[in-house]
Amino acid sequence: MPGDSLTHTALVYRASETAGTSGTAEAANKMWLPIWSGEVIHAYDEYNSFEPLVQSKTITSGKEMHFPVTGTVDLNASWDAGEELVGGTNATSGTFKVVLDNRPMAAHFEIDNVDLMLTQWEFRSELARQAGQTLANTRDKQIYAYLARATCESKLTNDPRTSLTYHEGFQGTDYDNLGVAAGTYTDRTASALAYLQDLEDFMVHLQDQNIATEGVYSVVNPRAFHDIRALGVARTVAQAVDSQPMFGGVAQSGGLGQPHTQGMNGADDTLEYMGISIMKSNHILLANDPTIGESKYSLKFADGQIRAVTWQKNAVAALKLQGLKVDTVDDIRRNTVFTVASMMAGTGVLRPECACFHSGYGAATGRANMRTQLSMTAEYDDA
Repeated sequence: MPGDSLTHTALVYRASETAGTSGTAEAANKMWLPIWSGEVIHAYDEYNSFEPLVQSKTITSGKEMHFPVTGTVDLNASWDAGEELVGGTNATSGTFKVVLDNRPMAAHFEIDNVDLMLTQWEFRSELARQAGQTLANTRDKQIYAYLARATCESKLTNDPRTSLTYHEGFQGTDYDNLGVAAGTYTDRTASALAYLQDLEDFMVHLQDQNIATEGVYSVVNPRAFHDIRALGVARTVAQAVDSQPMFGGVAQSGGLGQPHTQGMNGADDTLEYMGISIMKSNHILLANDPTIGESKYSLKFADGQIRAVTWQKNAVAALKLQGLKVDTVDDIRRNTVFTVASMMAGTGVLRPECACFHSGYGAATGRANMRTQLSMTAEYDDA
C-alpha cells in the first residue's frame, strides 16, 4: 500500500489532503467503518509463534501465578508386618512463581479523522494488522529470551526433586556454521547433521528423567531450517548419482518432510524428526541487550552464540492479564483518532530440566558457563 512510512511522529499514510479521497468518482462516497479490536487480536494470534508452545495462562486479576511442583514418593520394597510407614521423606511440595512484568507493552498509531471517515476498510485493517504483528513479534522475542534462560538456569534452592538432572547443553565448533549464511554449504551441512544427532540425545535425556516426550520443539533460524531440509540433496555431479534427500518426503528415506516441489516457506512450517518439531523463526536473538521489555529479557546473546533452543512445553510459562486490550479515542483538538493496543504479560522459567541450548561458543560446556556468557542474573523464584 503506497503512503508514508509508519513512525510515531507522523500521521500514518497521510501525504496530502487528497489521500483520503483518492480513487475513482464512483468511490468518492466511501463509507466510514471503525477499527475493530478483533482485527488486532486476530493479527496477534496469527503472527505469534512461541506462546502456544509453552505453558500459556491468562489470569483475570492479580500479578502472579503459582505453578505446583512436587517431590517423589518413597518406596518400601518389602513391607514387613508391624512396620509403620511414615509418609515419605521426599513427598514435599512447593510452587514456581511467575510474575507479570511491571508495565504493559503497547502498539499505537494515529489517523487523520477525515481520512478515517472517507477511506476504505483496508486502510484501517492494515494498521490493525501491523499493531497485532508488532505486539506478537515482541512477545515472541520475550518468550525466546526465557527459553534461553531456561536452558542455563541453575537448580532451585528448595527443589524437592532431589534426583533430577538438568541437561548441560550442546556447545562447540559443531555449531559454528548452523544457520550462518557466510558458511560454506559443506560446513553448514556438517552443523545440521550434528544438530540432528543432538536432538536425539536430548530425547534420551527426557526419557532418562521421566519427562514427557510429547510437545517437544526446537527452533532454528530460516537459513538453518532450509539447510536441514536440504540434507541429502545433490550439490555435485558425483552426489547426484545416488543422493537420497532426508527431508524430501521420500518413502525410502523415512518419508520425512515434504516433496521438494513444496516450498515450506511459511512461518509456521515445521519438520518432524524423532518426535521433535523443528520450527524456524527470525526472532532468534543474536545481539547483546536487545530492547524488548524489562532488563530480565536483555541478555548478551551475541556472547552466548546460541544457534538453537530445544524444549519441552513445560520449560517456560507465559502469563497474560485479561488478554489483549484495544482502545480508540477521538482527539477533537487534533482532529485525529488515536488507537493503542496493549497487554500486560509476564514470563517465567518453569522447569529448566526441559530445555537445552545449542551454542557455537567453544569454551567449556555446561549451564553455568552459559549463564556467564549471557550475563544472566538469578531471577528464578521458588515460592
